[in-house]
Amino acid sequence: MKNTRRDFIKVSALAGLGLAGGGEWVLGSGNKPFATPPRNSVEPNLIGSYGPWANSLQGDELPKMSFRKEEFTDLESWRKEALETINDRLGIPDLGRTPEVTVHKSYVYDGLQIEEISWQLPYGNPTKGLVMKPVGATGKLPGILAFHCHGGNKYFGLRKITKTSDNPHEMMVAHQDHYYEGKAWANEAAKRGYVVLIADAFTFASRRVLMADIPERQRRGLTDENPEDQENINAYNQWASDHEHIMAKSLFCGGTTWPGVFFAEDRVALDILCGRNDVNDQKIGCGGLSGGGMRTVMTGGLDPRISCAVCVGFMSTWTDFLLHKSFTHTWMAYIPILPQELDFPEILGLRVPLPTLILNDSDDGLYTLSEMERADKILQEVFAKAGASDKYRCSYYPGPHKFDHAMQQEAFDWFDKWLK
Repeated sequence: MKNTRRDFIKVSALAGLGLAGGGEWVLGSGNKPFATPPRNSVEPNLIGSYGPWANSLQGDELPKMSFRKEEFTDLESWRKEALETINDRLGIPDLGRTPEVTVHKSYVYDGLQIEEISWQLPYGNPTKGLVMKPVGATGKLPGILAFHCHGGNKYFGLRKITKTSDNPHEMMVAHQDHYYEGKAWANEAAKRGYVVLIADAFTFASRRVLMADIPERQRRGLTDENPEDQENINAYNQWASDHEHIMAKSLFCGGTTWPGVFFAEDRVALDILCGRNDVNDQKIGCGGLSGGGMRTVMTGGLDPRISCAVCVGFMSTWTDFLLHKSFTHTWMAYIPILPQELDFPEILGLRVPLPTLILNDSDDGLYTLSEMERADKILQEVFAKAGASDKYRCSYYPGPHKFDHAMQQEAFDWFDKWLK
């Protein structure tokens, strides 16, 4: 009790000094006083004068499980401990054994053998997927798990990065023109000699939330009728955007997280890809833009079967998301508590020393350039400490948020280097 009283008196005295100087003192982690700067000295950020305090909760030192800390000297023992930590934070749901895959259609298009497939998870509608490989390919080929982007469009999923006919939906033509310089990049990757699997992600396309399954008062008059009508799609996408906080809260209440569900479902897709007779399961890559880049961070960081990872347009720090850019990002990216244990790039760093490529756009409005550069520096340090600097690369391209032709070529060359 005496120590408690002494601490109280000490903090009270410091508080007086802080107020006299125009700042404030509060108790931080470990009941240590934390000084907030005077209000007129706070740099503008998304949560105002609360920003410096909230950012300080991550601590001034390296995160608890950062491989950059001097105490971590053995790569495998660190990885085991760090993976246990992040698995706990993600709340990854158990989806049971690999589901049976149904092949609905098989045909040739764009020089590719294409299969339209689906599988049923323990919840929700069946997941639709596509498998692509070069026509006439024989033997076991390296595989790529291709992740589609978010793009503010939950009505569509795998169609964002594929083309399976001469008459794609006009919204997907515009989408690929905007983000991919008119390319269906999954097709282009398959043509390089890969078996590529693309699946609809949780809450997108075949996995989207249907109006018939929610209370009428939440529907805003929308129905599931006329699904391919552009006006209906736009209305659904607006509804789905506004619904994200509800989904995130519900997942938290269920003891899981959106990234945890993504990883669980993407791991099933990876099981399916690796289980194919035409795939070399020792040569598997994954990659994607934006939301696909975020899923690359999770799957590439947590599943060692990913031999080569390419993260496009989703690499920064928790500080960037906290102070500057959370308003540009979906609820799908956030994992409570973890920022005190691993910075965001260190999730992908869990895969060290496996080959890892980051592709950034220097004018990407979703991130702060200085924090993208800091994330790059963090990963450089992680790979250097593991003696694997040659397995890591980060490239910057001019322009806004995109995965254009030049970036695709670097990504495909990276896959070729490590998977062929």
